[in-house]
Amino acid sequence: MLDALTHLLDTASGWLYAEALQPFLYATGLMAYEEDAFNWLNFVVLGLFQVAVVYLICRPLEAWRPVEPRRDARAIRTDIVYTLMARLGVLPLIAFVLLSGVSAPFDAAMADLGWVSPSLESLIPPLREMPVLAFVLYVVILDLGEYWRHRLQHRLPWWWALHSIHHAQKQMTFWTDDRNHVIDDLLGALWVGAIALLIGVPPEQFPLVVLVLRLAESLSHANLRVSFGRLGERLLVSPRFHRLHHGVLSAGQEGRNFAVLLPVWDWVFGTADWRRDGFPETGDPEAPESLVSGGWWRQQVEGTRRLWTALRG
Repeated sequence: MLDALTHLLDTASGWLYAEALQPFLYATGLMAYEEDAFNWLNFVVLGLFQVAVVYLICRPLEAWRPVEPRRDARAIRTDIVYTLMARLGVLPLIAFVLLSGVSAPFDAAMADLGWVSPSLESLIPPLREMPVLAFVLYVVILDLGEYWRHRLQHRLPWWWALHSIHHAQKQMTFWTDDRNHVIDDLLGALWVGAIALLIGVPPEQFPLVVLVLRLAESLSHANLRVSFGRLGERLLVSPRFHRLHHGVLSAGQEGRNFAVLLPVWDWVFGTADWRRDGFPETGDPEAPESLVSGGWWRQQVEGTRRLWTALRG
């Protein structure tokens, strides 16, 4: 499956490069940037693939059993802008590549001293013969990392100043997943990229790991009246489980149900809320109107202002 996905994405990138990008660079005299442009094209193709997969899965489900009618089209359009800007940039992949470039000289220097960076395969040699199990472990470890990043977003005042953009949305849909300040997105990308490098995620597997986590996040934000049941919701985060997280938060509360994919982290660390009392309204009652109804640019400016205020104390 991993090889098939890689081949599909490489084929799409190669076709777009030959048919559109290279002729454009040649016609505009920008062939000096050919290699950088091709690398960026790979990011864009992966982002388009992510958006397509999420849309084809989540949109029919929302139409099937919505929690509430789509009453605020403007708010949803703003979230779509967030998604396109975030996914077509593929910040986690960019961070992974950048950190790889930084870590390579460091690893070489340490190797000269006889030290090699650990990886799951080096710590658990049998995993070299079990790539599927290794992939699952990569997802589990990165999911744990995402749980703690989410906790810090609510715990640290300056990070909440950024993350509050995400929680200000009252009309939550699967597009809401990417409703984040660009600085918050960058921090998240560096966080995921650093953990992936630390545990030795192979570069060819990293895009699929990101796809799994992002699909889980999009589904959990969907306007979808679905529960996975008492047992199922202890195995995977459902739209109902995560909606409780969005339905109760304000700047003065740490919150509950932080997990992205596996609710076990909320259970282990004492933040799980298993109550099955329906699907609450969403939004942050303390958010200013500019974060609720403003467009992308207005929300980014307001988030930056709130960050500066929090940093100044």
